Amino acid sequence: MKIIKGFLGVLLSVGLFAFGTLTGEKVPQKVKDAFQKKFPSVSSVDWEKESATEWEAEFKMNKTKYSANFLEDGTWKETEHEIHEKDIPQNIKNALMTEFPDYEIEEAEISETQEEVFYEFEIEKGKLEMEVVIDKNAKIIKKMEVDEKD
Repeated sequence: MKIIKGFLGVLLSVGLFAFGTLTGEKVPQKVKDAFQKKFPSVSSVDWEKESATEWEAEFKMNKTKYSANFLEDGTWKETEHEIHEKDIPQNIKNALMTEFPDYEIEEAEISETQEEVFYEFEIEKGKLEMEVVIDKNAKIIKKMEVDEKD
């Protein structure tokens, strides 16, 4: 019986830790409930207060690192995860390489919101670094030079 109680205590502790925060602030129950509804198979989550009204969850699914953002009322805003260069759709890669022919892809992510799916890239050529966002139709919707100090 002591072994069972000890095991249940460990499970409870792990569960509470999974919904702990890096900032020490308590994650609102509405946020935790919304996360669990959207990602029911995820059991280990690191939470961080992103802004005054937004929380970010960092977790792994299928060995891939994800982040998801929720408002304090539980509204899901966005989910992002890295992808390998080989997994970038050809039309997206063509748009990127046409606009930035001599740049190398340093990082590629998929960003999903309620409205759209975007591909976000960090690219560089020599000392020049850019952040580029392309929609699923291969239209470049944002490009911004990044200062290496940022």
